[in-house]
Amino acid sequence: MSEIANQSDEENVTKLPGNPKLDQGHTDRKAKRAPLFLGLFVAVAAVGGGYYAYDVLYASKHEITDNAYVGADIANITPLVAAQVREVKVSDTQHVTKGDVLVTLDDTDASLQLQQTDAAYQQALRGVRALQATDKTLLAQIEVSKANKLRAEAQFETAKATFDQAKIGLERRQTLAEGGSVSGDELTAAETAFKTAQANLDGVRASLDAAQAGLEAAQGAQQANAAMIEGVSAENNPQVLAAKAARDQAQVNLDRTVIRAPIDGVISRRQVQIGERVQPGMRLMVVVPLQEVYVDANFKEVQLAKVKPGQSVSLSSDLYGDEVTFNGTVEGFSGGTGAAFSAVPAQNATGNWIKVVQRLPVRIKLDPNELKDHPLEVGLSMTADIHVAE
Repeated sequence: MSEIANQSDEENVTKLPGNPKLDQGHTDRKAKRAPLFLGLFVAVAAVGGGYYAYDVLYASKHEITDNAYVGADIANITPLVAAQVREVKVSDTQHVTKGDVLVTLDDTDASLQLQQTDAAYQQALRGVRALQATDKTLLAQIEVSKANKLRAEAQFETAKATFDQAKIGLERRQTLAEGGSVSGDELTAAETAFKTAQANLDGVRASLDAAQAGLEAAQGAQQANAAMIEGVSAENNPQVLAAKAARDQAQVNLDRTVIRAPIDGVISRRQVQIGERVQPGMRLMVVVPLQEVYVDANFKEVQLAKVKPGQSVSLSSDLYGDEVTFNGTVEGFSGGTGAAFSAVPAQNATGNWIKVVQRLPVRIKLDPNELKDHPLEVGLSMTADIHVAE
């Protein structure tokens, strides 16, 4: 107990102000802390200087994102006619070139339709040529009708003269008969001659009217026939052109039973099988043009202040790693953010609004020569570094 009491007394003595031991301890601690503070200051200064240098020399000249993916303008292969699939000549992952046959459809119906429309075209052509021949016949009939009319007019004039002569003779005999100078038989003969001349005149007048009507009918028929062929050749006649268009459409439908690749690329998502009946617009497969792929890099809106079309881009893919660098060019910006074009766009005009930084797709064009050496498939992840200092 006495030892503990003595130790406590010694500690109380060291805590008294003005104690030399206490001053010496404070001095030693301060001496140890000074290098630590100096080192901390140097470290902070080094970190700050390094960040400033990094920002000035590199970060301010680059905009980087790993939210980037390979895309392509794929070609959907769809039939334009309804038919049964006869043969499928390609499979998934197969490379094709423009014009290669992908699918052949049964062409029986299309061939029969072509034969029918070709027959209709030939019939229309012959019909127009027949109209041209008929036109010549109708012109000849018009001339005949004109001659008949002239003959009827001559006959009418003769009959009219005979009628006038018979009328005058009758009137004379009637006057003489009152004085008893003409016998009854002679007067009767004059009356008979007058009636005969009048009947003949009426008959000739009817013939003249018939000739006139025949001429008008022939002229009308010729005009109607000429309207069908006037001003164009047989090959350019509207009826023939309509029949030819139908035949050409049938030929197109026949050609469409052979489905060819519209572009160079790789077959993907093949869904068609032999024996299946396909309808127009039905997707059979897609052709992906791997030689023309691009990258859509989704940058935050706060990163795009210095990004301009034409700036160069360095890209790397997760497929090849950092060992392969792709060189691209900024082509342009999307017309809206992904949220704006989503199926259910965000409604920000609400009371519980929280700002979310949006991302805008930036289209980056790749070098086709580099794609030949290191092909990229649609959907692969990429890291894009835009050199905004340019």
